[in-house]
Amino acid sequence: MKTQFSAIAALAAALLSTSAVAQPSAQRLSDITKTLGSDAFEGRGPATRAEDKTVAFIIDQFKAAGVQPGGEVVNGQRTWTQTVPLLKSDISGTPTFRLNLGSGQPLSLTQGEEISVKAPLNGQKRIDLDNVPLVFVGYGVTAPERNWDDFKDVDVKGKLIVLFVNDPDFEGGEGDFGGKAMTYYGRWTYKYEEAARRGAAGTLVIHETEPASYGWATVKNSNTNTQFDVVADNLAAAHSPVEAWIQRDLAGRIFQASGMTFDQAKAMAKTRAFRPVELKARMDLKFDAATEIINSKNVVGLLPGTKYPDETILYTGHWDHLGIGKPDDTGDTIYNGALDNATGIAQIIEQARWFASEPRTDRSIVFLAVTAEEKGLLGSEYYASHPLYPLGKTVGVLNTDGGSLWGRSKNFTISGNARLGLLDLLIAEGKKQGRYYSPDPHPEAGYFFRSDHFAFAKAGVPAISFNEGNDLVNGGTARGEALGKDYNEKSYHQPSDEWSPEWDFTGMAEDTVLLHNVGRILANSRLWPEWSIDSEFKGERNKTAAERAGGTPLPPAPAATPAAEPAAPGKGERG
Repeated sequence: MKTQFSAIAALAAALLSTSAVAQPSAQRLSDITKTLGSDAFEGRGPATRAEDKTVAFIIDQFKAAGVQPGGEVVNGQRTWTQTVPLLKSDISGTPTFRLNLGSGQPLSLTQGEEISVKAPLNGQKRIDLDNVPLVFVGYGVTAPERNWDDFKDVDVKGKLIVLFVNDPDFEGGEGDFGGKAMTYYGRWTYKYEEAARRGAAGTLVIHETEPASYGWATVKNSNTNTQFDVVADNLAAAHSPVEAWIQRDLAGRIFQASGMTFDQAKAMAKTRAFRPVELKARMDLKFDAATEIINSKNVVGLLPGTKYPDETILYTGHWDHLGIGKPDDTGDTIYNGALDNATGIAQIIEQARWFASEPRTDRSIVFLAVTAEEKGLLGSEYYASHPLYPLGKTVGVLNTDGGSLWGRSKNFTISGNARLGLLDLLIAEGKKQGRYYSPDPHPEAGYFFRSDHFAFAKAGVPAISFNEGNDLVNGGTARGEALGKDYNEKSYHQPSDEWSPEWDFTGMAEDTVLLHNVGRILANSRLWPEWSIDSEFKGERNKTAAERAGGTPLPPAPAATPAAEPAAPGKGERG
């Protein structure tokens, strides 16, 4: 390992001596973010007129940067895009939700207030559920490898299941789910998937800010707008008719009607012996849906490698945001998504310009701006299942979902705490900038599962999502924490995520240099980053090992990645 990293250091020194041609510009990063995050781009919603404008803008930027089309092959020529077929669904009119608690008049629930119901993604155009029974299923987890089953032998077919978000041991319960470190079982996406597998009529996820890691405003704004999913042969098998969240107070009333307090229900759910509880509550849910199949676009730029053009390094980020939605308190209806994720696209465009100005690399560099991340990582999921370049020969993925807007930082981090050789290389390059790596300070938030790199990781490709540091050169962690908290509470997935003249892009420019150096080292080497031996993604990667014969494995260091440095403070969810 020591010899291997000595070689990497020598290669890096040689590269840096020739790569000062076109350093990233904080001003360009700011200008691109300002443009894409402006009202003119209407929040960059997929399948809107803003998509055409956004895709055209990114293509123009790639052309100006000097990269080639890297998308689908049409008539023998690469195009700039990859078509992503999606089911589009909107709730039509005013939905009717009534909750009967067993006594008194049924409660009428208001969309976006007590309850947040997604437009159906199972293909139905009308949801008409009468007097559906509710069943409390704890955390809704079936994990035989952890000796955990919240459903036991109870049939929930045709019923609404009520459950907590996150893992059973998040607040100190039994089970082996990593404590505060969220597993995929804790994500609401898993819980919806499990409900569909069991034939449930739907899922009501109980919202609590700490275990969800975001407030109700995020749930409301993300779930009451247009919904999408990748087109599948059997949508009904992938989605229940109802996928929804409910407020904590409403869950408390539901539990109370069945003779238990909210805290008692949670205490029950934390134990391995938990069995589902038939609740006294029942619900009516009636609404229409306007559905259609649409084609969205991933945008793809390419710089072919000179020696190994079939081996690729991917720079990824999502171009979409929430589009036009419900007004905030000021009446603003455009969810601009300047930080999330116009900044990430600005970074990719700047990478394309910089790489194009340098001598060509041995391996190919791909710049991938994906669609529909905000709808469930759909653009990256589609690419991972329909790759334009072989996944077995994809060296690694460097994803950016958000950027540093408050100046330079002393540290940096990634989403989640996965161990892989790609991270060790990032840490080594960060040290050359005089910066330190901080492990994800909030593994309970499940950030690893919430950005586009995750779709590649599931397919076995070494992938990280880079995140800026919060130990700011100007103001340290106190200022970094305060700014991150302020963004999360006031702007994340809200119309106020707009470009500001007060934003300082010098830190983002420094991050761009770091990611550039990592990518260029990989692109001019025979290194193949690997997952740690105990990673859940290593098995999938091993299936394509023969495609990488002759290269040099880059496993993570035997010891855990450095954690002695102070951890970065909390920050808002991205994606």
